[in-house]
Amino acid sequence: MTTVSNTNTSSNTSSSSSSRTSSSTATSVSSDYQMFLKLLTTQMTNQDPTSPMDSADYAVQLATFSQVEQQVKTNTLLTSLATQMGVMGMSEYANWVGMEARSESPGYFDGTNPVTISPNPVKGADATTVVVSDAAGNEVSRYTIPVSSDSLEWNGTDADGNALPAGSYTFELESYDDGKLLSTDPIETYNRVVEAQGTSDGAVLVLAGGATVSTGSISALREPD
Repeated sequence: MTTVSNTNTSSNTSSSSSSRTSSSTATSVSSDYQMFLKLLTTQMTNQDPTSPMDSADYAVQLATFSQVEQQVKTNTLLTSLATQMGVMGMSEYANWVGMEARSESPGYFDGTNPVTISPNPVKGADATTVVVSDAAGNEVSRYTIPVSSDSLEWNGTDADGNALPAGSYTFELESYDDGKLLSTDPIETYNRVVEAQGTSDGAVLVLAGGATVSTGSISALREPD
């Protein structure tokens, strides 16, 4: 496989949830505003004529509630615009679909093809061990690899060499120096990009296995075999 590009690394959010919340809030405030006007009218109609409420107080109440309503409408509009911008940015990444992206996300094993992992040992390490865990967080395999940042293939077997079922697996690298554990770090994996989505926070990629990552978290792209 040939690496075709590297992306700048920068760093699950849901735009639909945000939009529903804003829409719901706007509807609620609009309804409350109408109720407020009814209550204000009733209060004016039934106030004590000998001691009427200061008209300035009415004006302040009305202006305050009107400002809140306008702010909610503005927020809803801004959310809608942000989502549209996210969709526009998504088109930039449409050609990534079908390629393999490297990121700190679980590696998807389809039951047949190996998963490519990219370990990154810490400086000073003289031994490194890969720890593989399933989607439930259970350790399923542990094996020693050379101290190197070269990409490796994991063939989808457990500690005894038995084939594991298809699914998402996480990989960690334990770096040692003279038998002492220096650190445990996530290992980047390559996964096929199956979809690009636009959100209010920008474009995101959906990977094989269902993981969703921001475009900024992709460290490399390559053509699949």
